Amino acid sequence: MSKLKVGIVGASGYTGEELVRFLVRHPGAALAQVASRTLADVPLAKVFPQYRESISPRLAFSAADAPSLAREAIDVWFLALPHGVAASFARAFVEAGRRVIDLSADFRLSTPELYKEYYDSEHSAPDLLVAAPYVLPELMQDDVWKQAPLIACPGCYPTSIQIPLVPLLRANLIKPTPGSIVINSYSGISGAGKKNETTYLFCEREGSVKAYGIPRHRHLSEIEENLSKAAKTPVIVQFNPHLAPMKRGIATTITVPAPGITTGQVYAIWEKAYEGRRFVGILPPGQHPDTAHVANSNRVDMSASIDPRTENLIVTVAMDNLIKGAGGQAIQIMNLIAGFDEAEGLA
Repeated sequence: MSKLKVGIVGASGYTGEELVRFLVRHPGAALAQVASRTLADVPLAKVFPQYRESISPRLAFSAADAPSLAREAIDVWFLALPHGVAASFARAFVEAGRRVIDLSADFRLSTPELYKEYYDSEHSAPDLLVAAPYVLPELMQDDVWKQAPLIACPGCYPTSIQIPLVPLLRANLIKPTPGSIVINSYSGISGAGKKNETTYLFCEREGSVKAYGIPRHRHLSEIEENLSKAAKTPVIVQFNPHLAPMKRGIATTITVPAPGITTGQVYAIWEKAYEGRRFVGILPPGQHPDTAHVANSNRVDMSASIDPRTENLIVTVAMDNLIKGAGGQAIQIMNLIAGFDEAEGLA
């Protein structure tokens, strides 16, 4: 059986590297094209020598030219590009009849107006924006999205927040009021992308934790829009992101008023929602997730406790921002649309 031919635009970044790492060893896919704005004609094995035993010596970076790449016989393109850049590639690939899985923020929101409010620019492909399904695989309630030519991958912070909260909101177990859900999230430095800025140098970040993007981090739009859809009413949260001195990982703690709610009710909803889903680890109360335990995996670990003094539900979550928060989740989506086992190539 012939393998699925896949390509990556933006393969030189942290997320692109994770896509390369998994795809060169994927039993059902063949990495046939990689493109970069800065590395044209450079052999892929030279940039990623740690994977060279799995990389064809003939595979080199192509120039990141959307019209030229669209003519290539690629079944699925992954876009690991900054927001505002991905849309032009998505347009060219979709019009050429290619499938596209976009890891940027360009297609995560439902309206051009919301995109402009949070990303400070007009959306360049509003028709694709409203048509592209937003896919967090464990939360999809039908399979219609699998036929879409363009799929939007969730952000890393939003994944860590939606996995625990969406089932509880759908079940109407929690009834938040504006600002009553407080979310503190801590991300590894790689979440900022590969950039040459003093703020993200190891000597600046080692031994230091700092808040940023408060009170309107761009992911807030994605978080509130999808929590509101789950609750079928507007949900306004307090989201406090932090930069932590680690290369990768996200730790999220969520506090929700929950008078009269028991941990047993929370766990019953979670266990029903995620039965058979191997990438969600539900830990017992009191056993809190650790980023070290999910690093380099596509798994989200989470647990819940009730504080009887405050009547708050406290949810703790850990995941790898580059894998379940980006590249691994994108490959999970590819597996599902291609009919593979969702864990194929992600072990």
